[in-house]
Amino acid sequence: MLRLMIVITAATGHLGRHVVTALLAKVPPAQLAIAVRDPAKAQDLAAQGIAVRHADYEQPQTLRAAFAGADKVLLISGNDLGGGRARQHKAAVGAALEAGVRHLVYTSILGADRARMGLAVDHLATEQAITAAGIPATILRNGWYLENYTENLGAALAHGVILGAAGTGKVAAAARRDYAEAAAAVLTTDGHVGKTYELAGDAAFTMAELAAAVAEQAGKPVAYQDMPEAAYRDALVGFGLPAPLAAMLADSDTGITRGELASSSTDLRTLIGRPTTTLRAAIAAALAK
Repeated sequence: MLRLMIVITAATGHLGRHVVTALLAKVPPAQLAIAVRDPAKAQDLAAQGIAVRHADYEQPQTLRAAFAGADKVLLISGNDLGGGRARQHKAAVGAALEAGVRHLVYTSILGADRARMGLAVDHLATEQAITAAGIPATILRNGWYLENYTENLGAALAHGVILGAAGTGKVAAAARRDYAEAAAAVLTTDGHVGKTYELAGDAAFTMAELAAAVAEQAGKPVAYQDMPEAAYRDALVGFGLPAPLAAMLADSDTGITRGELASSSTDLRTLIGRPTTTLRAAIAAALAK
């Protein structure tokens, strides 16, 4: 019986699906398994010959079963912003250790050990839990996604404004596909155990530059409107975002003003073997949909 080599958690999420696609270009589906909270959402992946296992970060026993027989596990960070994420991740690390996983790969955040934004707290705690467990690991400190901006252009084009609290801070964002390909490279090649990669896009940009790029490509006036953090948070809540998500995004924008999502690291382009996706390309792809 073929031993499962790689288990991917949260594989039906936006990043997870890109990771599966990138891995399928490198290994046969029989060497993959996905660990997801709702297996019904993974029927298309199961149809490709990928094993689907139930795994809920809130149910540690499911994690142990999901990681059984795995050589490598990609732990994609959870999205619980209510304070339970670090605990959930620690349970996943423990399950991987119990399962005898030889290589754990974790998706952290850019500059987790120096950033002051709230989002970094759980990531750093998870990194520390991995170190304390003594499990062979690689930390992928992912920067911001270009899609954080390009997937929400409808409102910007309709109202001619992009709101934020990032000031003149720069963001070295890259596409989800870029980060996914980096994860696939780490999972399928040697020499990554014990390393921490700072993953960021090749060219950082300000929110004003984002607005100008959108305006140029869409042929419509779009400007950036900077706001105090609290006002931006309240605006996001007014638009219908859950309060914890709104608070996280506003706090992260304040982190951007401090340079916490800017980076000159070339780790991402080195891992994927090509330049990272440009802001212009991401905007063009979004406008074409």
